[in-house]
Amino acid sequence: MVPVPRTRLSIKRYPEGSTTGFILTTTTPHHCLPSFVTIFNHPQHLHQLRMSTITLVTGANQGIGLSTAIILAKQHNHHVIIASRNADAGEKVAASIRNDGASASSLQLDLTSDGSIEAAAKTIEQNHGRLDVLINNAGVLLDGKNPNQSTRDLFTETINTNVIGTAVLTDALLPLLRKSSQPRVVFLSSRMGSLHQATVTDTPFYAVDYKAYDASKAAVNMLALNYARILDDVGAKVNAVCPQLVKTNLTGYVEYGITTDQGAERVVELATLDQDGPTRTFSDRDGSIAW
Repeated sequence: MVPVPRTRLSIKRYPEGSTTGFILTTTTPHHCLPSFVTIFNHPQHLHQLRMSTITLVTGANQGIGLSTAIILAKQHNHHVIIASRNADAGEKVAASIRNDGASASSLQLDLTSDGSIEAAAKTIEQNHGRLDVLINNAGVLLDGKNPNQSTRDLFTETINTNVIGTAVLTDALLPLLRKSSQPRVVFLSSRMGSLHQATVTDTPFYAVDYKAYDASKAAVNMLALNYARILDDVGAKVNAVCPQLVKTNLTGYVEYGITTDQGAERVVELATLDQDGPTRTFSDRDGSIAW
């Protein structure tokens, strides 16, 4: 065997707490060489040694995030990290993906908790040493849900999750994204966050009173542009995407919405961009959207 210079080897239980599964990881400082992962899982023995794209999807236990994670794991061979507030729900999804022969793990993540975000970033660093793709999918739509909620509380709760939490998480993961050879960041936005679209009076949603949600998604678009600037020196591709109107829990499973797989189409495309792909864009699966 020819020794690999400056290579670090670690073996951990996989998933955490398992008595039969182990994950073998080799990493090299400064990414002189890629990281490799082998999963040993008796009685199924081991998955083939392979280089993985490490992808974190927030809010991936349901809806668009779930479809995105499944597609990336099964069709693009990403190792997907299922991030969700409910740890059990996230691990259930990750286990299902692994049972189908793809690579996945789970992570408890609450965007309203700095402690949860710090712990998540530390776990990714310990387990993977880098992050290749960040998909900021998690968010809330609270407008009209609670008639007794004050305007201040509505905006505070909405922006705390959709904007502040997303920014805090992305900031915490910047060092890990910088360690990737091809960092990609996708922000889930909405056409309703477009300042241009807000002036178009004949759109179906013009009269819909989603002030807090709309404002939060306009802010998410600004986050996308700022992080594109911040990560430009490492060749990152950072984009905002509208999944369109999708049948999810967030939309109340609206009857005329598209499927979550359809909603995930453009998200997956932006998460798998090559070096010549676009950055600083706002789009959906039908094309560009005016900011």
